[in-house]
Amino acid sequence: MKIVFATNNKNKIKEIQSLLPQSIEIISLQSIGCYEEIPETADTIEGNAIMKANYVTEKYGYDCFADDTGLEVESLNGEPGVFSARYAGEQKSTEDNMDKLLLNLENSANRNAQFKTVITLNLKGKQYLFTGIARGEITLKKNGNQGFGYDPIFRPEGYQETFAQLSLETKNTISHRGKATRELIDFLDQISR
Repeated sequence: MKIVFATNNKNKIKEIQSLLPQSIEIISLQSIGCYEEIPETADTIEGNAIMKANYVTEKYGYDCFADDTGLEVESLNGEPGVFSARYAGEQKSTEDNMDKLLLNLENSANRNAQFKTVITLNLKGKQYLFTGIARGEITLKKNGNQGFGYDPIFRPEGYQETFAQLSLETKNTISHRGKATRELIDFLDQISR
């Protein structure tokens, strides 16, 4: 089975392809001639995932899946949430985003947070949603150089290390994206039998 993954993020493609069985091949946006920036203007994580998947299906005619992920911090009323990638501005700087979040939490004792990933699958004229949550807390400083995004300041429940200190293999077993992807894989596996 070939399916388009509606992202230009090479890290996400690598992470998800490593979780998929060999029978499922991810096709990139470039492979279908999609080079434009896909709109992400919904006010929820679910809304953005749906918007991206629908864009590819409607404009290019492919079955596809799209994900959106947000980091939701309890004491900041769910910020940065749907604005996680551009929390510190439209330049989408990972370092600036982490610095702003650490600054906003400077005087907060409650550092509880969760990563949430929603995957929308458009397949044979139907739409399916899969959600993965990883709970944890925001650390006081950056630690580690694996992963991407907010990984250096997010410590998952049950671990002393941040996502950025864990191996990709370990992270995939506990991460929000890993959980949502496993739901997607289980679904694709069931319908392909």
